[in-house]
Amino acid sequence: MKTKVAIIRNLNEDKDFINEAGNIIKLGGTVAFPTETVYGLGADALNGEAVKKIFLAKGRPQDNPLIIHVCSKSIEKFVKDIPKVAEKLIDKFWPGPMTIILNKKDIVPDETSAGLSTIGVRMPNSEIALKLIEAAGVPIAAPSANISGRPSPTDMERCVEDLDGKIDYILGGERSNIGVESTIVDCTVNPPMVLRPGGITLEMLRTVDENIVIDEALKEKPSEDLKPKAPGMKYRHYAPKAKLKIISGKNEKTVEIMCKMLENYIENNNKVAIITTDENIDRFKNCEVLSLGRKDNLNEIAKNLFETLRKCDDLGVEYILCQGFEEDGVGLAIMNRLNKAAGYDIIKV
Repeated sequence: MKTKVAIIRNLNEDKDFINEAGNIIKLGGTVAFPTETVYGLGADALNGEAVKKIFLAKGRPQDNPLIIHVCSKSIEKFVKDIPKVAEKLIDKFWPGPMTIILNKKDIVPDETSAGLSTIGVRMPNSEIALKLIEAAGVPIAAPSANISGRPSPTDMERCVEDLDGKIDYILGGERSNIGVESTIVDCTVNPPMVLRPGGITLEMLRTVDENIVIDEALKEKPSEDLKPKAPGMKYRHYAPKAKLKIISGKNEKTVEIMCKMLENYIENNNKVAIITTDENIDRFKNCEVLSLGRKDNLNEIAKNLFETLRKCDDLGVEYILCQGFEEDGVGLAIMNRLNKAAGYDIIKV
């Protein structure tokens, strides 16, 4: 397959690229495109055969449901009912990095929902994404635009790296400014439940409904027989090629443990990368040291997380030791992604 790559530098001047990509979606093709969270790999959400191409290109398990992306808050065509709490969340956080799970109508095929009676819906806060959905004239089903299990892409180059020759079109634009996938809130249960943390934090959600809870399953490795209700719940995700281990706790103790582990790896002639924050980059020697940003800026750390994991692959390291973070605010989303990337290999000190 020949993949066309086009870059949007100016929405008005480059609108032909948007229309071209939208037409590919209409015709049942696949398009990678930017959003504010990560880049997505899209197809017509209402066309089961088109959606199958997403799973094939990514090597994605068939029981992992997709999210449909819309360009309007009017979603009655796709879902059976919209509870009051969902309406309030939509009014406050759309367009934005929040997905709502609702009971789907039959117009949404089983291929998109992985056979579930529910579907996740979101309105992205990206001009390019919204224009693409509008040009396609249909909702776009889209997981992240990477080979399944790898770190999600936050720029066009990583989409090309993973999907060139496997999809029809890659639409490039700005780098994703949030860096982790959308928060997923299940509004088919009472109280509403966060199934995946993201840029819209639990604290922010509770300004709309103080009863919103976090799924307790997020705190532990999922069971093999789990039937995922939302993307990212069951399978290992976001993983670099190297073996990743997280060390989490008070800063000084964490650095001390990481240094000792680093010494052991180096003694065994292993190539190691350290992922840490600006404040600690000078504490590690004889290895690759990558910073996620300032420790007091979790938004910056989230934005840089996936690209930093990808850089570890570029460096060809065998092991990665990564500093952990407090699970407050966006820190909950950061640690959720790190835990999955590491296969829940975490040392708490």
